[in-house]
Amino acid sequence: MKFDIVTLFPKMFEGVFGESMIKRASDKKLIEIKTHDMRQWAWNSYGAVDDRPYGGGVGMLIRIDVIDKAIKEITKLQTSNFKQKSRIILTSARGKRFTQKDAERLGKYENLIIICGHYEGFDERVSELVDEEISIGDYVLTGGEIPAMVIVDSVARLLPGVLGKDESSKIESHSSEGYIEYPQYTRPEIYEGKKVPEVLLSGNPVLIKAWLTQQSKQVGPKANIPS
Repeated sequence: MKFDIVTLFPKMFEGVFGESMIKRASDKKLIEIKTHDMRQWAWNSYGAVDDRPYGGGVGMLIRIDVIDKAIKEITKLQTSNFKQKSRIILTSARGKRFTQKDAERLGKYENLIIICGHYEGFDERVSELVDEEISIGDYVLTGGEIPAMVIVDSVARLLPGVLGKDESSKIESHSSEGYIEYPQYTRPEIYEGKKVPEVLLSGNPVLIKAWLTQQSKQVGPKANIPS
């Protein structure tokens, strides 16, 4: 699977994608990640990709001609059925909230083109050039690079061969029937008075499976939220 990322800051991806599982997947040719510096499609000789908004307002907007050129150049060597095999994504604060089901859905494509936002956003007409807009949460970031990393990581890890055991990508939080992953324990059996549940030490696979199923249905997100 190939990921094309259009960004103003391609070096941001080097550390994240140059380590761990993503690097191993790239080395094994299971995935291909290519970053494209947005400024190569700048509208002037100074490398500008943004401009002042019509009607006034704070900040600058990324221009539609810049993004249109980027998409056309990235896709020009694709086959005639490119649209069926690829998906163009815009990272956007107003986009659809990204979920595990989206990661599974996007993993069925051969190519994802992800466009990272910056400044105050994009010319509204950019939304007509993409297939969907995605947000990773209800908060504001300095740019779309981190959301792009999240999308690539969550999609890539579901692809065959990327994880050591494919089963581990299926039996985990937010997968399967939407349950949260059950709690897990390892040695030591007792630590500072905190014990591993007895059922996990029983050696009875039927009881253990029943316990794990029950736990996966009732365990929810944990957070320490000050009142």
